[in-house]
Amino acid sequence: ESFKCIRLVFKKSIQSKNFTIFYFILKLYIIMVDVTKWPIFSLMGPQELSVIKKACVFGTSANEAIYITNDDEVYVLGLNCSNCLGTGDSQSTIVPKKLDFLSGRKVVSLSYGSGPHILLATEDGELFAWGHNGYSQLGNGTTNQGVAPVLVSVNLLNKKVTEVACGSHHSMALTDSGEVYAWGYNNCGQVGSGSTANQPTPRRVSSCLQNKVAVSIVCGQTSSLAVVDNGEVYGWGYNGNGQLGLGNNGNQLTPCRLAALQGLCVQQIVSGYAHSLALTDEGLLYAWGANTYGQLGTGHKSNQLSPVQIMTEKERIVEIAACHATHTSAAKTQSGQVYMWGQCRGQSVVLPHLTHFTCTDDVFGCFATPSVMWRLLSMEHDDFLTVAQSLKKEFDNPETADLKFCVDGKYIYVHKAVLKIRCEHFRSMFQSHWNEDMKEVIEINQFSYPVYRSFLEFLYTDDVELPPEDAIGLLDLATSYCENRLKRLCQHIIKRGITVENAFSLLSAAVRYDAEDLEEFCFKFCVNHLTEVTQTAAFWQIDGNLLKEFICRASRCGAFKN
Repeated sequence: ESFKCIRLVFKKSIQSKNFTIFYFILKLYIIMVDVTKWPIFSLMGPQELSVIKKACVFGTSANEAIYITNDDEVYVLGLNCSNCLGTGDSQSTIVPKKLDFLSGRKVVSLSYGSGPHILLATEDGELFAWGHNGYSQLGNGTTNQGVAPVLVSVNLLNKKVTEVACGSHHSMALTDSGEVYAWGYNNCGQVGSGSTANQPTPRRVSSCLQNKVAVSIVCGQTSSLAVVDNGEVYGWGYNGNGQLGLGNNGNQLTPCRLAALQGLCVQQIVSGYAHSLALTDEGLLYAWGANTYGQLGTGHKSNQLSPVQIMTEKERIVEIAACHATHTSAAKTQSGQVYMWGQCRGQSVVLPHLTHFTCTDDVFGCFATPSVMWRLLSMEHDDFLTVAQSLKKEFDNPETADLKFCVDGKYIYVHKAVLKIRCEHFRSMFQSHWNEDMKEVIEINQFSYPVYRSFLEFLYTDDVELPPEDAIGLLDLATSYCENRLKRLCQHIIKRGITVENAFSLLSAAVRYDAEDLEEFCFKFCVNHLTEVTQTAAFWQIDGNLLKEFICRASRCGAFKN
């Protein structure tokens, strides 16, 4: 919808040579991720949402969330399974709670497991963990639940952690020197220690990685992958579906290089539940592993034991997305097109499908099962506003306006291009052969200032804020201008604000403006409160014909029976 809006504004502003509007929209336009695509954030109000800088939705049913505010405070809300909210207790909460222990620390990386458990790395290189710990995935040497964030320090003293990754019940950390550490559940070798014994504390993953500088790490449910600085990829852990891309399905207890990617420089790698994707520096996309839901995008559902290139006929890929909690895949192209495939709302999509989204994150919010986030989502506000926010801000702004209305001697400043886009009445009015198109000031006499201002503001915001009595006048305007949505909003305001004192006036207005649904609502209210309504001044000031019609109609409903 944002794209449609902006294209219309550009087209209209160019056609009308209104370069003020053109520049204004071009300067402020930016597409933002809407966190309310994830239902848990629908519990929060606009003010709370506006301060979110980073966020992550997780949990087996996407029922938990953590977010960081602009002032680097960390908040959590949700179901709190396995104490994964880190609040110090096991209580669920629909009201965000602040984690004071993390106050002021700048979060640079966050990941979650299936328990769930949480790993969080700060700008200072500290690593914190909490939540499920049945397999020592918190790295504190015990299997006790972590009810609050604890600093993971064993074997990581004097190390600066820059990135974290969680599998189902194992954990990994990457340091600024390119060392990989792993711990937790190790039944398939996912810790990379050379055995299948669980690892209670962080242990450096060596073997083939001993003299390598790792630059990125990811986890599948029970597998691990790392990219090193020369673009090579190494994998270890469970390989029953070929998710390590080694050409076989045997588990690996230590890191093994993906020979099939020899000669390619991998820039980004992601893992789903049991599949993997790799993106090269040339924008080529490779996939391998489980394919039950078509998550490899190959056009069929057969597993792939070795990497296979997909989306070969598409333009350059610039980002790929997957996470160990889902069987969903996504990719973004250089021109901004977003594709998805795999398990999408319970369906199997076996080929990359072009979406209307502008970021891969939206794929997971709207189509993945569960609808978790595949990464710590960054909300880069940076003083920019969305299109809707920008238009709202510029309403009645004389600095950018190119037209003003004069109502009751007061001016309302607007933008002609916006009015033409939003309202058929103005689109007809501002034609070259109409006098109004040449005017800088248009006089309005048939409506009051509050009513007309609310109407113009509605065109900028889609909202109306008026008392029920003024909403009657706006209902008149909406009827005159054939603005059906505005008409419905006015009726809603009137219904919401009806009282014994104004009920008969509102009934009269509904009849006058042919609002049948509102008329029926007001009539029933008057009948239900007949004694009180008939004692109001409004009742006896109403036109005689309407009064007679009301009495007859109320009588037919049995209002006057003893």
